[in-house]
Amino acid sequence: MTHSDQRLVHLIGAPTDVGAGVRGASMGPEALRVAGLAESLRALGCAVVDRGDVSGPPNPGRAPEGGHRHLQEVRAWNHELFVQVGAALAEGALPITLGGDHSLAMGSIAAVAGHCRAQGRRLRLLWLDAHADFNTHEITPSGNLHGMPVAVLAGMGPADLVALAGAEGPALQVDAARLIGVRSVDAGERHLLHQTQLEVFDMRYIDEHGMRHTLEQALLGVDEGTHLHVSFDADFLDPDIAPGVGTPVRGGPTYREAQLCMEMIADTGALASLDLMELNPARDVRNQTAELVVDLVESLFGKSTLMRPR
Repeated sequence: MTHSDQRLVHLIGAPTDVGAGVRGASMGPEALRVAGLAESLRALGCAVVDRGDVSGPPNPGRAPEGGHRHLQEVRAWNHELFVQVGAALAEGALPITLGGDHSLAMGSIAAVAGHCRAQGRRLRLLWLDAHADFNTHEITPSGNLHGMPVAVLAGMGPADLVALAGAEGPALQVDAARLIGVRSVDAGERHLLHQTQLEVFDMRYIDEHGMRHTLEQALLGVDEGTHLHVSFDADFLDPDIAPGVGTPVRGGPTYREAQLCMEMIADTGALASLDLMELNPARDVRNQTAELVVDLVESLFGKSTLMRPR
């Protein structure tokens, strides 16, 4: 494989937990590097450039104000990430954001949405998460902004965060998003999800229909004109196999279900950007969650045990 036909991947670290209620996700980017993310992608034929970490304000540990906790700090981090992810996309790279807490998806996905508009490509978002992250300042029980990114991207949130992707309205049309693996939803959030008719494949759906059918449904309509963005929260996985998260919820996908999910996404050939969020090494056991995430990313980039032509 020559350099020209290698897939160019940019790693962009965002070491912050300002959007979370539990400290520790700020150490996530380094844990992913220690677990060999760059080396694994290179072994799969990617040209990997580690762009280092974006910088932003420290976590001030303040109480929420007006339903938002650390709004100024979250804004600052997301603006920096928006610029870096946009630059990677402009260079023709596949950006991988190494989180950090999931509020960072506001910046990364706003950049992707702006890129898709400029390129005339359709965006499809797969949000792999135990939580719907669809709170607003009116309904949030905690004020933590990592519980709000999907709502903000859909146009419900602070005006400057909503407008990150430009003046054309929200970054995300709700019919472009698919939430997978959800099993913890706040009461107000549930009502808002029903109102907006966001497509949610919760764990009961996965239990009843299986991961294969779930992904077939979630990927319907994805083709060569689609920019597929995967926003992966480590708490998507069952905490028995992935303890290194700040907000674990029992009953998540098993190792094999998660692998099948990644392999089916890889089969589309449409993956064009990726978030790896909410890895919390302070809660982990010998970096096993980071190593599992790297293992899953390998499958997402085409590594497979399947004895069949691809």
